[in-house]
Parts: sequence; C-alpha cells; structure tokens
Amino acid sequence: MDKSQAERHARDRRLPMSKEHRIESFEEFWPYYVGEHAKKTTRSFHFAGTTAALGCVAWGLILRKKWLLALAPVAGYGPAWVSHFFIEKNRPATFTYPAWSLYADFVMWSKTIQGTMDAEVERVLAEREKAATSAEGATPTNGVAHTS
Repeated sequence: MDKSQAERHARDRRLPMSKEHRIESFEEFWPYYVGEHAKKTTRSFHFAGTTAALGCVAWGLILRKKWLLALAPVAGYGPAWVSHFFIEKNRPATFTYPAWSLYADFVMWSKTIQGTMDAEVERVLAEREKAATSAEGATPTNGVAHTS
C-alpha cells in the first residue's frame, strides 16, 4: 500500500463511525471491522486475547472459579486494545458497536484458525480501494465535473 492508498484507507475507514452514518447490519460492519484490523500484528494480538479469554471461560467453568470468569474480558480486551492504540493507531470498534465487535472478534478468530483471515483482509481492502478509486473518478449525475 503506497502513501496515497494508506491516506485514503485512513480517511475511508473512519466514515462508518461518523455521525452522518450509523452502521445498521453486521454485513455492513464486517468490512469496517476488517479494515480496522489491517495489520497482521493487530490480528495476532486479538487472536491471543480471544484465545486467552476462551481459556479463562473454559477453565473457570471446569474448575468452578469465578475469578477466571471475571478475568476473561481483561484477557480478551487487554491485548486487543493495546494493539489498536499502539499498533493500528485507531479506536476499538467495541466502544461504538460492542455486540457486533465481539461477534466479529470470534469470526476473525475462526478465520485465523482456518487460515483465511489474511485473504479476507486483502479482499476487503481491495474492494475498499476499488470503491474509492471509482468514487474519485465518478462525475456528478449532471455530467459537470466540479473542482474544489
């Protein structure tokens, strides 16, 4: 991704979180979520956190230890949020879309296990780039090109 693509990606990925547009479905949320996890290191932190959270829940239930159940959100969200703030340098989607974000974490975890998440990121980013390129080259419906 060159500098102009990176700048466009940074601009475009903020659009769904703006006040003008509220995401209404998981199908609309998923590409946004994937774009917020474009860096493999971020996805690795999420995978480790989700795995740790699942382990805390499983062992908490097996051993009947409430403290392990209480630790699960910290184990899951801790690494994920660190990766957003310091690696991806964005705001976790959990703050605005908590339920879809949690579900998307498990979808991403599953795709990582299956070995398909990297391809999913490439697909989503390519679709976003294609849409941005199309939008930049589009002329208004009246056929008159406007410049700023």
